Amino acid sequence: MGLTPVEPHMLATVVTSLEMVAKPKPKPAAPSVFRLNRWKTPSTDKYRALFRRIGAPWLWFSRLVMSDDELIAIINDSGIEIYAVSDARGIEIGMLELDFRIAGQMEIAFFGLVPELNGKGHGGWLMGQALSLGWRRGIERVWVHTCTLDHPGALGFYRKNGFTPFARAIETFVDPRVAGILPATVAPHIPMLAEASGG
Repeated sequence: MGLTPVEPHMLATVVTSLEMVAKPKPKPAAPSVFRLNRWKTPSTDKYRALFRRIGAPWLWFSRLVMSDDELIAIINDSGIEIYAVSDARGIEIGMLELDFRIAGQMEIAFFGLVPELNGKGHGGWLMGQALSLGWRRGIERVWVHTCTLDHPGALGFYRKNGFTPFARAIETFVDPRVAGILPATVAPHIPMLAEASGG
């Protein structure tokens, strides 16, 4: 059993893909103080601000490095549905992005709430919303992936909600803090082994 070295400026993560191939039995919707609103055409700035607020602790960066044109193409794609979770004041505190671009399938592309809400039971409500929206006529498979950089409870959460793991892969990429995409102060639980760009 050997170890594969990872350069100091790089990160490596284990990605697990999970799926549902049958619609789960209906159950009462969990109550929530939040609302889920369809975001039909959010501006790129507004989208990235919420994406960053939710994902920075887990080093989400993919949508931050896209050009505006690339991101607009996703936001405006008829096969993509983006929803914002709002609190009673109308402030966006979560995101759900569903990808229907492959016929018969729905991928939960992004699913998350701001860090302050972690561990308070709101994720179950949001997953209920995702499955209700996703399992529509013609859908035969719902799937999602998570990685070891996500919240430690993410994999267990998906399994608890009826997803079955079916594939695993290793992903490597430049640490977004080293690249200057995210601040060096985010995700302190993941050590930075190289100096951030410009500093």
